[in-house]
Formats: sequence, structure tokens, C-alpha cells
Amino acid sequence: MQPTHGRELSEAEMSEKNSCVLYVWTTDCNARKPVMVWLHGGGFDSGTSAWNPGMGLAKKDVVVVSVNHRLNILGFLDLSAASDKYRYSGNVGMLDVVAALNWVKTNIRQFGGDPDNVTIFGESGGGGKVGTLLCMPKAKGLFHKAIIMSGTILNVNTKSMSEELGLAVLKELDIDKEHLDRIKDIPYRQLYEAGQRAMAASIGTRKPGTPMMWGFGPTPDGEVLLQQPFQPDFPDISTDIPILIGTTFNELQPLAYQRAMTMEEATAQLEKTFGKSTKQYIKEFAKTYPNYTPQDLVSIDWLFRPKTIITADAITKNRNAKTYMYMFTWRSPVNKGSVHGHELKFCFNTLHHSKNELPQATQEDLLLADKMSSVWAQFAHTGDPNTEGLPSWKAYNAKNGEMMVFDYKCYISNNPDRKLEKIIDANCFKQLDDFRATHR
Repeated sequence: MQPTHGRELSEAEMSEKNSCVLYVWTTDCNARKPVMVWLHGGGFDSGTSAWNPGMGLAKKDVVVVSVNHRLNILGFLDLSAASDKYRYSGNVGMLDVVAALNWVKTNIRQFGGDPDNVTIFGESGGGGKVGTLLCMPKAKGLFHKAIIMSGTILNVNTKSMSEELGLAVLKELDIDKEHLDRIKDIPYRQLYEAGQRAMAASIGTRKPGTPMMWGFGPTPDGEVLLQQPFQPDFPDISTDIPILIGTTFNELQPLAYQRAMTMEEATAQLEKTFGKSTKQYIKEFAKTYPNYTPQDLVSIDWLFRPKTIITADAITKNRNAKTYMYMFTWRSPVNKGSVHGHELKFCFNTLHHSKNELPQATQEDLLLADKMSSVWAQFAHTGDPNTEGLPSWKAYNAKNGEMMVFDYKCYISNNPDRKLEKIIDANCFKQLDDFRATHR
């Protein structure tokens, strides 16, 4: 169940009773292949694994499993402050994913999968789910590798915030602690709307596109979830998990490629965000991307890349396992950008599902999809993404800044934008800095 923006969905498409399901794609039920468990995006609020069919990737000698689970207020309404009976209610959406991983451990052999070689991977909110699982003791041992794609927006829920929100929901529904089970009889739409009103009346409503998330999402309680991920690292329970992490060139930034733009126009637009740092931003941008256009200056990702670098720096200091970084810079012929989610059709090898972004795949497009899906599958096999036909790719650390750039020509780049991203981080995350100053 999720917001449908006015389009009514049938019970077969969206169900409160039958939402926790998974799909399995395999080419050989008698094999023993690595397993890749896909967690869809949607910021813990919406989405479906049906967006990303897995057979194209499964043909790369892996078994692909995708998961649907409880979202938004059904998955993350924390009522623990009202009753110990609901002690874990604030994280049941992620506990659904843990249940799915337990299902994989018990059953995946029947589909040709190896339960001792499981990779979790996700994009956007799905990448956030991967990061969350890396901080969940109940998930330890159920997966062995992790891929985080454009997923480092910070979920900043604290336990006190989620408890406050839960009590505000009860107030909106006029339910007291003695009659708490009445909440089970509230129709979903009424419950969701009450949740939105409660958020506005208590902890505040998050504006999409801002650098952090809160509300109905995972809450650190020291038991189910040890900490929020990406702040900036992960707990020791995940020290042995190899990680592949990366972003796209433009992500969620509004694109300026559909019209001509002068440097003067770009500079004026940049000054609204960077102020006195605008000249330094342009200077570092030119060093990083010598062939840039004025449109590039205002269209590059300001949200995921800086925090991805900070997270990668942190997790490579003391972890046992290696980390590999990538950036996806392929541009759609439709919008001229490399935006949030564009890489999915390539790593899933499903270009034929992307008519709105790629009406007619070229031979170069097909070759890039073959390379990327091979890299994702290779990482699932060994924890090392190096594949034939690509440059040698070393593990990331803060000093080497090693990054594979995926485009028609794939190449290695080392710390190309560290100074640029520091400027972006300093100017685009003031809201986060203010939040941390008041929630210590």
C-alpha cells in the first residue's frame, strides 16, 4: 500500500493483506549460483519490485530475487511509546526484508541459488534499505555482499522523533493507549492521511529533494537497528561485507539541457546556492570536467555524490572488506541527462523496458548494458567487480579515490572531484547541519 496520486489500483496490483511477496528469476533450478536480492526505491514510502524485472540479469549466471514489503505508515509507525506490545512497530518494514532474506536462506536452493553467497542491492530508497540492513543485527549472516546505488540520502529519524510521531498519529485518530488495537480497523487511506497530518503537526513534513529524510522510515532503537546508515559509516557487524557504491552524474538535480544558457545565466543561478563560493565552485568544476557546458554547472548532482564520498572515506578506514566506487555518466537521448535511476536498465540488462528514456537502443547502448550487468553479477560472485574488457579497478580509499566511470567508454578516475564535492557539501547541506546542531 502506498500513495497512488489519484490513480486507483486494484487489489491484484496493491494489497494491504498480500504485500509481502518476492519474485525469483533463475535459468537453472539445479545449479548453485550466487543470489542477488533486489530492494526497490521509493524512499521507504512507495515503489515496487515490479519496476525492475530480473531475467536479463539472471542470464549473467546469478539468481535474482526481488522483494515487496510494508512501506510508509504500515511499515514504520512507531507505537512503542504507547505500548510495549508495539515495541518493534517502527521497523517492521525492514523486518519484512529480513524475513525475505530468511526465506532466501531456507528456500533458494530450490531455484538454483546458493544461500551462502547472497548480495543485497538497491537504488535510491533501495540503496538506503541496503545501508539499513548493514546496521541490523538480525540481518547479519543472511547476506554477504552489498551494492548501494544512489542511496546515501540521510535518514535522520531519532527514536524520540519516531515516538513523537506515533503518538501524534494516535491523537489524529482519537485513539487512546487503552484502546490501541483500534488502529488495526482504520482503513489504509484514512491511516495514511492521518499520518501526514500528524507529521506536519509534530516533527514536520519533509520536502522531497532535500538532503535528508525523516518520518515513516527506519528508526534506530539499539536493538533492531543499531544506527542510521551513512552517518557516515556502518557498525562493526558489517565489517566483512564487500560494498559497491556509486551515483549518476545528474541524479535528482533539475536539468538545464533543453535550452541554451550563457555562463552569466549559469553563474546567476549558482549564486542562489553557493553565494560567495560560486567562483570557487566554477573553478573546481572546470578542473574536474574540462569540457563542461554552462548547463552542466547547474545540472550536476548536488545531493548524493558528496555524501557518497564521505561515506566511502569512512567505511574504508577500518573495515575488513573492500569497497569499490563507480559513477554512471551515460546520457539519455531524451532528456540529455544521466539522472536518478537511469543506470537500472543497464545493470539489469533491460534496455527494452525503457522507451521513455531510450526509445531505440544502439549497439553502444547494448554493449554498455552487457558490461554493467556483467560487473554487477561478477561482484555477486566474488565481491570483486573486475571483469574482462574493462580497465583494472582497485578498491577505493580516501587517498586513491578510485572510481570506475560507466559510459560508452568506461575508464578509471582517481579523486577527480574531491574539492568540488567539499564545496557542494558545505553549501547544500545547511539544513542537515542545523538539524544535527539541535538533535545531539
